[in-house]
Amino acid sequence: MTINLSKGQQISLSKADGNALTSVRMGLGWQAAPRKGFLAKLTGGGNDIDLDASAVLIAEGRPMDVVFFQHLVSDDGSVRHTGDNLTGGAGAGGDDEAILVDLTRVPAHVDQIVFNVNSFTGQTFAEVQNAFCRLVDETTGTELARYTLTGGGNNTAQIMAKVHRSGGGWQMKAIGEPATGRTFQDLLPSITPHL
Repeated sequence: MTINLSKGQQISLSKADGNALTSVRMGLGWQAAPRKGFLAKLTGGGNDIDLDASAVLIAEGRPMDVVFFQHLVSDDGSVRHTGDNLTGGAGAGGDDEAILVDLTRVPAHVDQIVFNVNSFTGQTFAEVQNAFCRLVDETTGTELARYTLTGGGNNTAQIMAKVHRSGGGWQMKAIGEPATGRTFQDLLPSITPHL
């Protein structure tokens, strides 16, 4: 059963049978919003939007590593990006970019992984529709939680969610914080308050 997360909501990452999750996928999907008016007639009504997913591995409040389109695998191998999508989807609801996390291999000193999305080409989220971030149990393919990017706006990035250690397991928190930036480096000051 999928939980639709709202900003700031937190869920525990455990299976219905009580066992801890071992492998999760953070999926990102989006479409370019259709253009209207004269410009739409000239361009055929649509445009490509290059959103990028990234995961920043945090230890004691400091970034230790990052996984994004130019660094597809974390240095320890526990987090892997499936590759860059330059245009977004056709609205089918699938993941346009995904980051896989083997929770059993995340080094003990890494206590949080923050997932972000940014518009590399600089378009605002007012130009994006059907954007979502979701967490999937990679072992079973079951969608656990979904955070929907709603409302558009003039920001070019979003601090989407984080997974963090809690007790002996992991929890997910939907952050949903608008930000400005074209790369994960631009987002680091916006990530810090959520650590």
